[in-house]
Amino acid sequence: MAVSLSKGQKVDLTKTNPGLSKVIVGLGWDTNKYDGGNDFDLDASVFLLDSNGKCASDKDFVFYNQTEGGGGSVVHTGDNRTGEGAGDDEQVKVNLKDVPSTVEKVSFVITIHDAEARNQNFGQVSNAFVRIVSEDSNEELIRYDLGEDFSIETAIIVGELYRHNGEWKFSAVGSGYEGGLARIASDFGLQVG
Repeated sequence: MAVSLSKGQKVDLTKTNPGLSKVIVGLGWDTNKYDGGNDFDLDASVFLLDSNGKCASDKDFVFYNQTEGGGGSVVHTGDNRTGEGAGDDEQVKVNLKDVPSTVEKVSFVITIHDAEARNQNFGQVSNAFVRIVSEDSNEELIRYDLGEDFSIETAIIVGELYRHNGEWKFSAVGSGYEGGLARIASDFGLQVG
């Protein structure tokens, strides 16, 4: 039975699931019907952060054009350009045991591709969620449904895996940003074009 989280809640992942090392982080969303004339393309991205909350290099940014990070411990399984259908729209596989010791936090972000040019924002997105599944058993362990708390934002930090006393925990963040991926990347010490 999955633990369902609300914004701001934190939960143990490895302590309550001994032996867990390989997880799949599934991210999903639906777009509301609107007549903007452009397709919605939402993207999942991952930032591997050090103890200062920054990426040590561009290699710590995982997305559809750079699908691996952390020495192969974090793998983005590919871009979904439509978000059609039920279930996860994009997935990231994380091998917790292999995440480099310099990485304290793995931050999961959903952004809207070309949001400003297409005049799109998260007010037009519904049913966004993040969930953590055991890769071995395919059991859903944690789920966070983001709700409809967003309007003008074009990027959301949905959740974070982080180390605490040698164990991995998950935090339901749910923080929205204007300025899209570039804004979040710069907060994490990177420049993206």
